[in-house]
Amino acid sequence: MPVNSYDEFSLFQENIDEWDLDVEIPKVQRFFVAVDGLRQLSGLRWGESEPKLVLVHGGAQNAHTFDTVALALQRPLIALDLPGHGHSDPSPYGGSAIAMHARDLARAIEQLTTGPVPLVGMSLSGLCSILVASERPDLVRCLVLIDITPGVNSDKARHITNFVNGPATFNNFDELLARTIEHNPTRSVSSLRRGILHNAVQRADGTWVWRHQQHSPSTLEAPPVDDLWATIETLTMPVTLLRGMSAGSVVDDEDEAELCRRRPAAQVIHVEGAGHSIQGDQPVKLAELLEHICF
Repeated sequence: MPVNSYDEFSLFQENIDEWDLDVEIPKVQRFFVAVDGLRQLSGLRWGESEPKLVLVHGGAQNAHTFDTVALALQRPLIALDLPGHGHSDPSPYGGSAIAMHARDLARAIEQLTTGPVPLVGMSLSGLCSILVASERPDLVRCLVLIDITPGVNSDKARHITNFVNGPATFNNFDELLARTIEHNPTRSVSSLRRGILHNAVQRADGTWVWRHQQHSPSTLEAPPVDDLWATIETLTMPVTLLRGMSAGSVVDDEDEAELCRRRPAAQVIHVEGAGHSIQGDQPVKLAELLEHICF
């Protein structure tokens, strides 16, 4: 498909073919929900029934990162775009303001669901989801963290931030694709191309920019975040960590041990063949795990 004819709902068959899924494409809708005055979060509603699951992506990603997972699950669910990502409006506190993002997520979830649902947060959104679960336990039936704990720091995630903090713009699509392939050697070119189409935009001058980098710098200082390890100890719902066991994961043995020490009842599942982005490396396996954990 030519890049200039991008339609966000036209690529699902590629996901199905790549992972050899025997499924039908359900109805998928783009929605917007107000979270703060006129500011809106966006996302994808999969299916027409009451959503039974909420998925939230990592930093520099968007709701489409879970497309193959949603197709494999065949469950009614919501995949949200974080503030400043995908089609959501930016936060005045910036792209990594965990506490404020958590507030936005909670405001969106309360409008999109009835009763508590499983909340699945990957990377940055996993940290936000810990706060949502703590501050709004009425919204969260169980919490699933995808390759993230409060122990992940800048050193552990350096290979991720090196990619995210690359060039601000790209002269053409092929240049953007080449850099993405370089930093994701285990992924298929077709999946990376598809991901870029969902996660980047072409500007009027022909250059390309990541969606999360197209907004103006934040204007307000983000409030500090309390000790998230201590917050995890206070959660009232089941907590599961899905840890990628291949190169690229940002969670190490120390993180896993600390989670089990802080919360002995937490479930930890190792996902072989997956790095940090389990939904990208092993989406069908992730769907199987979520089916077991959440339903």
